[in-house]
Amino acid sequence: MATEEVDPRFADLDAWPLMSAMEAMWEGQLAAVAAIGHALPAITAATEAAKVALGDHGRIVYVGAGTSGRVAVQDGAELTPTFAWPRERVRFIVAGGDSAFITSIEGAEDAVDDAVTQINAARLTPRDVVIAVAASGTTPFTVAALQQAGSFGAVTIGVANNRGTALLESAKFPILIETGRELIAGSTRMKAGTAQKVVLNLISSGIMLRLGRVYRGMMVNMPPTNAKLKRRAEAMVAQIAHCDPLRAARSLEQAEGDIKTAVLLALGVDRVDAETVLKNCDGNLRRVFAELARNRDQHPTRAARNRGGAVDP
Repeated sequence: MATEEVDPRFADLDAWPLMSAMEAMWEGQLAAVAAIGHALPAITAATEAAKVALGDHGRIVYVGAGTSGRVAVQDGAELTPTFAWPRERVRFIVAGGDSAFITSIEGAEDAVDDAVTQINAARLTPRDVVIAVAASGTTPFTVAALQQAGSFGAVTIGVANNRGTALLESAKFPILIETGRELIAGSTRMKAGTAQKVVLNLISSGIMLRLGRVYRGMMVNMPPTNAKLKRRAEAMVAQIAHCDPLRAARSLEQAEGDIKTAVLLALGVDRVDAETVLKNCDGNLRRVFAELARNRDQHPTRAARNRGGAVDP
């Protein structure tokens, strides 16, 4: 496998001047990111399928071992603070269990039975999306977990850095990122790991885009859990509703920190009406504004009264 081979160009990397070695490693990172371009159609297809499957109750399940498992955990752990994705709707199935998040567990990646046991315990359904990551594409734990997930009808996505491997062949949506040889042979935390991180970012962020958890480039589902995030939330409300900071802050407080509701309150929409239209539009602000515009056109007098004559964002 390419990710395990020694690259002759860097056989004497340890003897190079440090600046030259740094430049080579940096260039390797750039090449890893560039390699993702060829896989964008596959990444897009996987993301679209994931969005359709998830609905209101499906879960995103990350699977991996070693470096790949920790990269997967890093991506999934950010879904709740960034997009308010419910914690119960993200799950990690990692070789060696939770302790493997921060330490290497010897032999865990070969534990096929543990992979099957963890998948069975997850009680997967066709609504769930399982994203399995392995640089080699042959890690027994990860391959077994993905295959078992497929038996439950879950959407299975496999991300690997070597072609023709078992993980890709087992996935409904295979994503090949050919990052080639590592500058330090077998150290897949480098090029392969960088590419995996980017791919997982693309998939998870793409899902959230399609689910309406982003509006005009802003993470409008973000829970303002500290002072910095509260200021960010107030700025979002002010920008979207075209209102002054004081009105934005007051609306956010009235909405108990819910940015989308706060936007509608700042625009003059009644609290009950705001919650109703958000629910009817699955929380998608673009759909909400389209619905409010239709109501305004159909009932201009009532709309003006309810919204205080506010202008659409």
